[in-house]
Amino acid sequence: MTTMPPVGVYAVDTRSGRVGIVMGHEGPYVQMRPYGGGREWDAEPGDVRHATASERLSAATAYTNARSRGEVP
Repeated sequence: MTTMPPVGVYAVDTRSGRVGIVMGHEGPYVQMRPYGGGREWDAEPGDVRHATASERLSAATAYTNARSRGEVP
């Protein structure tokens, strides 16, 4: 049995490579939201792992860059 990551931690969906924040657990899925906000997605618990400091920094940088280009509100 795979352990569900706790709500509020930064995690990586290894299937998609996306970094997000764990928002909750619904049925068998982990609900994640992208760094900086956006639409949540469901991930299989076995495909989710804690994000490294480098991955969190990369996600924050990507969000900041997109925001400076006006790509996110």
